[in-house]
Amino acid sequence: MAVRDEIHRQIVAGLKDAKFPINTPEELLAAFPAGADTTCKAGDLEVTAGEAGKLLTAEDFPFKDAKQVADTIVDRAGL
Repeated sequence: MAVRDEIHRQIVAGLKDAKFPINTPEELLAAFPAGADTTCKAGDLEVTAGEAGKLLTAEDFPFKDAKQVADTIVDRAGL
């Protein structure tokens, strides 16, 4: 599985219990199991939710589902 696909899958899985819509960066970090310390790993790449959150802007919110969050993060990260 490609790094992009694996990170995407892990983000979606990490948000499986989240309540959407998510309206703020704080709500998004709180939705991950370990908050900002939730870590996604694929190959040599390791990124925390806190680091990934830095790729988002206020205009990205609200998010309607986990796939939208994952799509936005992996696109902005250039994966």
